[in-house]
Amino acid sequence: MAKVFISGSSRGIGAAIARRVVKSGFEVVLHGRKESEALLSLSKELKSPFICFDVADTNGAKKELEKFTEPFFGVVLNAGIADDGAFPALSEESWKNVINTNLNSFYNILNPLIMSMARAKKGRIVTISSVSGILGNRGQSNYSAAKAGLIGASKSLAIELASRNITVNVVAPGLIMTDMIDENLPLDEIKKMIPANRFGSPMEVAGIVNFLLSDEASYITRQVIGVNGGMI
Repeated sequence: MAKVFISGSSRGIGAAIARRVVKSGFEVVLHGRKESEALLSLSKELKSPFICFDVADTNGAKKELEKFTEPFFGVVLNAGIADDGAFPALSEESWKNVINTNLNSFYNILNPLIMSMARAKKGRIVTISSVSGILGNRGQSNYSAAKAGLIGASKSLAIELASRNITVNVVAPGLIMTDMIDENLPLDEIKKMIPANRFGSPMEVAGIVNFLLSDEASYITRQVIGVNGGMI
């Protein structure tokens, strides 16, 4: 059974992806920064193992991921944080935390895994960016920078790995109803920016990720696929 690692899979989009790909017959390894009730519950629900490490910690990620001697078929980079603020008032800590978690995790997770996947000459990598990484967004210079960086890194890696039968694609969600959405925001006004006039669901993102992991997507690589209700 093909094995897929999903970072940040205890809740939200990551948990939806895990549920969807297990339904398709993949074996999933879940991940959280630390052991939590949500992670334990999902692990029990899906009968899937989990590992814990901070994706911003290069050595910690390497230590945990190198415990897997068999190559992963799929890797989904989903873990991310937001720490918004107007740029003039943005602290150095807020900038670095978001970049380290959302962008540097690309290196921290994939670098320990990529050679075994290359030797196997098959695999799927999906990174979760954001509409903010394409358009930019007020108060999200750190988040937009990190998500845009993911797109560039993914496109470059796709070129390197194409001859090894490994695809690398990006999914860029728009406004998806998860606990990262601040309910104090004027959601009705924000909704007017979306041609579909609604927020997306985590399962709508999970469906695209599941497709990109499938055999049907074997000739799709180096692409950015938006799930945004027509925002762009």
